[in-house]
Amino acid sequence: MAAPMELSCWGGGWGLPSVHPESLTVMAYAKFSGAPLAVNTINNSWRASKGDVPVLISEDTVISQPAKILNFLRKQKYNADYELSAKQGADTLAYIALLEERLLPSLLHTFWVDAENYCSVTKPWFASRIAFPLSLYLPGKMSREALNRILLTRGGPPFCSLTEVEAQIYRDAKECLNLLSKRLGTSQFFFGDTPTTLDAFVFGFLAPIYKVCFPRVHLQEHLKQLPNLCRFCDDILTCYFRLTASG
Repeated sequence: MAAPMELSCWGGGWGLPSVHPESLTVMAYAKFSGAPLAVNTINNSWRASKGDVPVLISEDTVISQPAKILNFLRKQKYNADYELSAKQGADTLAYIALLEERLLPSLLHTFWVDAENYCSVTKPWFASRIAFPLSLYLPGKMSREALNRILLTRGGPPFCSLTEVEAQIYRDAKECLNLLSKRLGTSQFFFGDTPTTLDAFVFGFLAPIYKVCFPRVHLQEHLKQLPNLCRFCDDILTCYFRLTASG
């Protein structure tokens, strides 16, 4: 009998089982591969100090970071990619790299750096799920880390202004969304009729942009002009997360 596995992750809202892209990616992959995870969503009794989630615990093994968690699940025979060819496996790695390079910075900016979104949505949502007094500190720490991550990959003052960085990351994100839409086409999933690792990552990145109600929604507006990507998110929510999303 397989050892029990528990996933600690940020919880949901706006019809999503989690609003956190990395948590959502792991949750989706577990659904696709049939991995029996017991999901523990973080609430205001949570005592961890870093916010490093998702975290998978299996007996004495503790794993963080989506790629490492997915590799662990594959080793436990929960593999959503067993029907993929070598080329499709290589394509998966290439598209995940594209997501992290082109789409992730804009996602971080939308949630954590855009002042209006952060103050009205992100900060109160996360603070309400973190125990006092960490609730006063951790959202700000996560915001600073998001900005540093963007500047580390894109540069910033004195080489270019923050406004120029912001404009570039959203141009890159819209280009990435267009490429994903073209690649998906009329298919249900990226490699046919069965969801794989790539679908989990794309869903994890897109669903929060698509569903979370931010006051500044320019990236969401662009996504909603690509109906096949919206349908992709809706289908996964309906087929795999119906009970979770409804509460």
